Amino acid sequence: MSAPEAGSADDAAESAFPPLDVVTDSTAVVLTDRWLVPLTAWISGVLRAAARTDRAVHVVTQPHARLTFPLRTALGPAPNRWVVHDPRGGYYDGLSGVPLAWQNGTFMPTGDTPADAFTAGAAPTEQRQLTLAFRTVHTPDQRLVLGRALEAAWRHLTGAPPIGWGTAEPVNLPWSPQQLTDLARDRAPAPTQLVVVGASDRTAIATQRVSRTTAGVAEDIRLTLGYEHPQHVPLDALESLAATLVTEHGLTTMLATLRAARRDLTVPAHWEPPPVPVSFTLGPRDVRTIGLAIASRPPIETPPRPVGSPAAPGLHYPLGGGTQPSAWTALQRLGAHLRTPTPTPI
Repeated sequence: MSAPEAGSADDAAESAFPPLDVVTDSTAVVLTDRWLVPLTAWISGVLRAAARTDRAVHVVTQPHARLTFPLRTALGPAPNRWVVHDPRGGYYDGLSGVPLAWQNGTFMPTGDTPADAFTAGAAPTEQRQLTLAFRTVHTPDQRLVLGRALEAAWRHLTGAPPIGWGTAEPVNLPWSPQQLTDLARDRAPAPTQLVVVGASDRTAIATQRVSRTTAGVAEDIRLTLGYEHPQHVPLDALESLAATLVTEHGLTTMLATLRAARRDLTVPAHWEPPPVPVSFTLGPRDVRTIGLAIASRPPIETPPRPVGSPAAPGLHYPLGGGTQPSAWTALQRLGAHLRTPTPTPI
């Protein structure tokens, strides 16, 4: 199948987007030759316009390109894609490796087996990425200051706070929870998407989404840190971090995973081992809803440890050292157990 031709957008679709290479009824296509592709303000604008018009965003690169962590996160939800031009012909998905072809105005999978170019570039590495995906929920209040949970996690794991934040890359604002809060308040009730970075000697980057929910003001945070060797990863600090976030920052859930991947946190267009769960934390609100007796007796090998206030504890569930793929099975069993309805007393 032929590739999309630049300039093939129709006028009505094109008017909804920033200046763009290709827009069809279903897809906005971004063509780039950059070796490192960040989540720029321009691409953020394309993503917002695509969401408003119910379109996918497909970013097309050469095989040597890498994505920054924020752009990889933004392209993760379907139907968005990272499309890589295979030097031997055709295209493949840069995150899954499935072969793609341009059909009916979008890139479509043509098989399930990863392209050779995707698997050929893989190589073992000692470098590691630790990712914390967590949510905090706060009561709406004029005194509320956002970003403090992320700062607490950053300090706990690196010994220093973040140094900068912004709505796109490159980040150009000094770290300021108050300014972050002011922006989110100005944009409410619409959600606010943010990028947060740390000092160059402490490889870490985060994305944060602030939104209004029925429970209050939610912060959905994805913090990833890079390490040169597995022994440098501070897995023993996760339980105490969970306790801090439960006690002081309204934590509802936190999943920690570890993977063998680049320390610089960029994403190459070839296979990398999937992340492996190392722990899960459930906040006091959900423990109370599920019932402490049920939540504290899951069908997994290691029992959970209470964190936070003894009167209203959260539960921290260790799942392993990040080397056993079976930890995903344990996490699935845990999730199924926590979703089981509490029996009604007779």
